Amino acid sequence: MSRYSALALLRGALTGQKHWDRAWRDPEPKASYDVIVIGGGGHGLSTAYYLAKVHGIRNVAVLEKGWIGGGNTGRNTTIVRSNYRQPALHNFFDFALGLWEGMSDELNFNVMFSPRGAMFLGHSDSDMTSLAQRGDALRCAGIDAELLTRAQVQKLVPLLDMSPAARFPIYGGMIQRRGGTARHDAVAWGYARAADALGVDVIQNCEVTGLTIAGGRVAGVETTRGAIGAGRVGICVAGNSGPVAALAGIKLPIEAQTLQAFVTEPVKPMIDTVIMSQSLHCYISQSDKGGIVLGGDPDQFPSYAQRGLPNRLEKAAAEAIALVPALSRLRMVRCWSGTTDMSFDGSPIISTLPVDGLYLNGGWCYGGFKATPGSGFAYAQLLATGAPHPLAAPFGLDRFARGATVDEAGVGPMPQLR
Repeated sequence: MSRYSALALLRGALTGQKHWDRAWRDPEPKASYDVIVIGGGGHGLSTAYYLAKVHGIRNVAVLEKGWIGGGNTGRNTTIVRSNYRQPALHNFFDFALGLWEGMSDELNFNVMFSPRGAMFLGHSDSDMTSLAQRGDALRCAGIDAELLTRAQVQKLVPLLDMSPAARFPIYGGMIQRRGGTARHDAVAWGYARAADALGVDVIQNCEVTGLTIAGGRVAGVETTRGAIGAGRVGICVAGNSGPVAALAGIKLPIEAQTLQAFVTEPVKPMIDTVIMSQSLHCYISQSDKGGIVLGGDPDQFPSYAQRGLPNRLEKAAAEAIALVPALSRLRMVRCWSGTTDMSFDGSPIISTLPVDGLYLNGGWCYGGFKATPGSGFAYAQLLATGAPHPLAAPFGLDRFARGATVDEAGVGPMPQLR
């Protein structure tokens, strides 16, 4: 793999940009691998990268049924943060945030990580109390969190409706200044390129149709490109964890739901931080190209569709315009949907499964993108050693049987409420 650099760009400019290598190879599947990772999204690719880099396991294949960057990795709102209240969650996501901060240098690929701040709005005294409690929990763990007054929020985002007649009054907020955004599909491309350089086979258009199990242990996979043997198999298919696990006869505590987002036409810089409201479940940011990226609630019923309901878009748009009235002047240029793995406690599952040699990384609900590097790092350790990374230990599948769920929203085992 040739390194990307300013000198390489200059050389390309002088030679017609004809010297660039393929970002990653297009290999045929081998007869067998030490490890097969099912799913070529950000989590699957980062897992393969850390398997090769940290654990020296390079006879690895990533099997992607479509193309790299075409799944959930490219179907989110690109927000990166670690400001959860539950210790198990904020410790894990802050570890991931640390990896985000050095990712472009590590991968030699610009993932456009932009730590512009991630701010929750408070719309009532109750909201502000909740934000203060969350901020205290974060600071006790050494994670940055800053409670903002109403005046500080107004100074940070002057376009918010702070008038007495505002539909959603703003009492203040809480910001994590290390949070921000990253270019979602660049993350997948960067990990694919870096993993390929370490010898990982990234195989696109290769759908897994079956799992080969012999003597209670996984021995490989059946695919649309033939059977492939494997010593260990990791499922990493956000949105389709249930159907893939079902190939081994395993029923997971996960439901799939459709989550939509949309973007407006590009405009001059008008919002330079990420705005979120958990009371409304609305989030707003501005992309590096200038479009305003908006999102809201999932459709809240089980579905594998990658096309959501119009009323969800209408609700998200109405809430965003109520918060930032200037958005009413913009035109929406496109929308997209992803299929989310909604676990029954709202937290991920990084775990062994009842079949030896078979593992699961899923159940990220709508928070998977921000976890990408941490998820891959921890899952690689589980696949390499059979033992969970300490930060991922609370997220084993057995927690549902032990009654040790990690419930950030505190709504119980009801995915439709998250």
